[in-house]
Amino acid sequence: MKLDEYASYDGLGLGELVAKGEVSPKELARTAASAIEAANGEIKAVIETYDDRIDALDESTLGAGPFRGVPFLMKDVFGHEKGRLIEFGSRLCRGMTVTTSTYFTDQLKAAGVNILGRSAAPEYSMSATTESVMFGNTSNPWKKGYSAGGSSGGAQAAVTSGMVPIAHGSDIGGSIRIPASWCGGVGLKPSRGRVSIGPVVDEGGLGFSCNHIQAKTLRDAATMLDWVSKPQIGDPFVIPRPTQSYASFVSAPSPRLKIGIVLTELFGVPIDPEVAQAVKDTGKVLERMGHHVETAEADFGGIATLHHINDLFFFGFDARLDGYAKRTGQKVGPDTLEPVILSVYEFAKQITPARFFTAMSEINVARRKLARFYADHDVWLSPTTSRVSEPWGKYHLSKAGVDASSLVEKLFAEPCQFTVPHNIMGTPGLSLPLAMHSTGVPIGVQLAGRPAEEHVLIGLGGALEKAMPWAKRMPALHVSKMG
Repeated sequence: MKLDEYASYDGLGLGELVAKGEVSPKELARTAASAIEAANGEIKAVIETYDDRIDALDESTLGAGPFRGVPFLMKDVFGHEKGRLIEFGSRLCRGMTVTTSTYFTDQLKAAGVNILGRSAAPEYSMSATTESVMFGNTSNPWKKGYSAGGSSGGAQAAVTSGMVPIAHGSDIGGSIRIPASWCGGVGLKPSRGRVSIGPVVDEGGLGFSCNHIQAKTLRDAATMLDWVSKPQIGDPFVIPRPTQSYASFVSAPSPRLKIGIVLTELFGVPIDPEVAQAVKDTGKVLERMGHHVETAEADFGGIATLHHINDLFFFGFDARLDGYAKRTGQKVGPDTLEPVILSVYEFAKQITPARFFTAMSEINVARRKLARFYADHDVWLSPTTSRVSEPWGKYHLSKAGVDASSLVEKLFAEPCQFTVPHNIMGTPGLSLPLAMHSTGVPIGVQLAGRPAEEHVLIGLGGALEKAMPWAKRMPALHVSKMG
């Protein structure tokens, strides 16, 4: 299979070829390896490939789901297979391996994917850009030297450039949606509790974090959600799901919905005028479809809320890194951690239980304030990010003058202004590449819904995919041009 043909398919498209016997999983694996070899030197999205899943692939080990044989990458973060390397983009964890496979990985395998390598992520996934001392900077496929977003930037850059059709993404404050927005992909963050993160962890990031995939088509994101959202033994709670498959909603007509356009500067970050216009244009399209669209407001509590999140997220972070140091025989310090992460490590030592529980209380208040939006609206329409992709250096974890006390304002506020509220609420969010910016990079528009209503977003997204298609757009750094 030629690279341009391979890269023209989404995950389900390749899975259909395998099911028909037109291509074998091993051939797809070899083609993916060729695609990675062709493009990764420029993009730096893939940090490891697995020889035993390429030339030495045993096809009998693949699951029988609709993605059987489809090349797939795991992000260098929680979600891995037992025995594989997991280094969190950190020199402190160099050479560390996974001790227990996750339920998420088991479900991915059942769906049929061939996990053939790892994608890049910033150190401990604590940045909105995928730049690291350990693995270098991942480039946006649309513009060399521009950020692919983070923390799942390696995954989305690999998908958008055609190396693989789908890849693992995780999201604690926007890490699926930000890369989807900046690279021009589809990023669906599921509801809290939708995708099991067991068996070792009950909830990722105290319920803020979730696993899913980076994709280029909505049908891939929806179909994979059907496979990875099955409740598992010991899950702390199980949330409602529709009686139909998520995939069926991609082409199903949506009921008339009340949609609120939110352009409130929640953290005081100005919105790029072209980004704001893309949201308004999307609202007009939805209005023509028969939905009620109006301007709406959201109350969050301002940027001070993010400082409370710091006390929540980083409580115990020092113990976590000390545990990794013990496993790898390394020592926590400037030679093993980037400066911002080292500052957060020291900051974590000062977080008392009293501060932690105060933060939990404050976040609960913020959640309730935000959720009032859904008393009057079915869907929250906003930018995914206030700004589009910019050159490397703006958000990386070795940036001068940034430490634990200033990273909220300097690293988190701008890219996370419209993403983190949905992590706080545990509500689903979907970033779609519905416009292009005059600088030549994509603009992501975000749809968000009530808890457990991914199917509503998928239905709206399917209609927008037809009305405002993006499939024919191709970035400058694409395997079809580089093979």
